[in-house]
Amino acid sequence: MPSYDLTPCPVCASNDAEQIASADDVRAEVEMLWEFHQRRLRPGTPERALADRVTFSQHPPLRLARCHQCSLIYRNPRERAIELIETYAAEMPDEATLRTLHDNQRRAYRAQVQRLERAHGRRGAGLEVGSYVGAFLGAARDAGWTFEGLDVNEHAAAFACRMGFRVTVGELDDITRRRFDVIAIWNTFEQLPGAAAAAASARRLLNTGGTLALRVPSGDAYASIRRSLRGPLAPVARTVLAHNNLLGFPYRHGFAARSLARLLTDAGFGDIRFHGDALVPVGDRWTRRWARMEERVVKTLLRGAARSSRFGRRYSPWIEAYARAR
Repeated sequence: MPSYDLTPCPVCASNDAEQIASADDVRAEVEMLWEFHQRRLRPGTPERALADRVTFSQHPPLRLARCHQCSLIYRNPRERAIELIETYAAEMPDEATLRTLHDNQRRAYRAQVQRLERAHGRRGAGLEVGSYVGAFLGAARDAGWTFEGLDVNEHAAAFACRMGFRVTVGELDDITRRRFDVIAIWNTFEQLPGAAAAAASARRLLNTGGTLALRVPSGDAYASIRRSLRGPLAPVARTVLAHNNLLGFPYRHGFAARSLARLLTDAGFGDIRFHGDALVPVGDRWTRRWARMEERVVKTLLRGAARSSRFGRRYSPWIEAYARAR
């Protein structure tokens, strides 16, 4: 079992926070998640296929707090940093799982590549932190970018290298005497031991005018939608949260636009732009056909709502941020 520390808000250091989910609340959400996917997975689904769907790298949080000053949702108490890094470094998914994740996510990452090119204004040389199976690296290469990866997991890095990508094993602070046009941290920034320190390290590695691209779970969406888990809208709330890996909140941080803007401004970034989105597809050959269709419809509707209205952006389960290095 991990060991824990009590902490103020990791973004603004405020101790003014409220509890939004107790251990019992989180346990109930995890049970909902298992029940949700049991109906959607085919009989005989192997344990490895449950990863990043009903089982996650981190244990469920003991308690979730929301900062009154910047709206960040965070674990308090939270796991110590060294144990968190060791958890991700020790993961060893099998080759078939890695290949499936790569193929599914590479198609989905094309949208991120397009938005990144619009935000940065041109193609260039970049670094992806938390490159995992190399799906974004592949999508970026397909579009003419020159990207390399960085990951703490040797097994995943070796897989990405076998796929033909350049990936280094390590952390941001291990990279020195290098500069990049773009640093992308998709679905990883919220799990880093110190998000503020990571943003500062990214600024150090970026050329002036370079772009930092982040993709993080929305704490605002989670807090708002989970209120409907008890009531007439419970089936809708459960479906949206489960298809976006938010039930049980397996993340270290859940950002609001306000908390993310404050963190990036303090780290030396400006011209910050946000985009609401849904999680990349997780359905695969172990998912029942109707459930894959359900996932596609839910995420299409969420993305459409994010483009069309402020209300839709507020309830987008995931947030992308694009910021310029000053």
